[in-house]
Amino acid sequence: MSEDTPAPEPAPEPPPEPPTEPEPQSEVEAEVERKPRRRGRTTLLIAVAAVLGVLAGAGTGYKIQQDRPETPLPPLAQPKLVQPAGAAAPAAPLTVADDHLVKTDGDLRKLLLERPKGAREPEFPTSGDGWLLLADFADGYTNPDHMFQELSTNGFRRAVVTGWDSDNHTTTDIHLVQFRDQTTTFAVQMLQLQQGYMSNAKHAENEGTAIPGDLDGRVWVYSKPETKEGYEPLYKARGLARRGDIFMDVWIYSGDPISTATIMDISKRQLERL
Repeated sequence: MSEDTPAPEPAPEPPPEPPTEPEPQSEVEAEVERKPRRRGRTTLLIAVAAVLGVLAGAGTGYKIQQDRPETPLPPLAQPKLVQPAGAAAPAAPLTVADDHLVKTDGDLRKLLLERPKGAREPEFPTSGDGWLLLADFADGYTNPDHMFQELSTNGFRRAVVTGWDSDNHTTTDIHLVQFRDQTTTFAVQMLQLQQGYMSNAKHAENEGTAIPGDLDGRVWVYSKPETKEGYEPLYKARGLARRGDIFMDVWIYSGDPISTATIMDISKRQLERL
């Protein structure tokens, strides 16, 4: 564009439009813009009405049932039991012979078999007063440490012993061991453990003989004597049984063969005292 050409004049601005008045809102639009109304009061009224309705219905039903006459129940299929007249007679107390706890809770040494006539005090007594400590009893086994642990952890209560010497270098030993069997039955386990190896080699090597009239008591006469160079043969027999929480162990050692009748007689008489 040259300098002699005049600049175009700006276009005139359009006149301002007259302000328009806002149209009046309809009642529907005004209702939409209002704040929402609280609903708590209406909901509460409905809930109260429902509760009152339930109570009224329950009360009406109870009133109807109350006004109805009583209906007798049908007779029972079971015949009527005859009640004895008066109170039952009290049970008779157990005698000393029948009460097991009277025997076993007293002095356990009194249950030991008495020394037969003609028998002598053992040359090497196991106990001076008849009582045995746990360690002393466990010491009679080939593995005393293991036996001590087994007994101490399984309710060992007390142990007693008696014995005597007789002719032909014969020695008899009787042990009674009592357990606390309120929670365990280790007297049964002790019997089963000792009986379990008696038929093995280095022991009786036979099945033994059952004690008549007893559930699990047995006696064994060792098939072969114990021999050692420089010593006479040693014959052995053993009786094992249990009565309640008391384990019974009877041994006979002799320089002469031992009969089954001998070990059976001593084992039976000791078991009867329990």
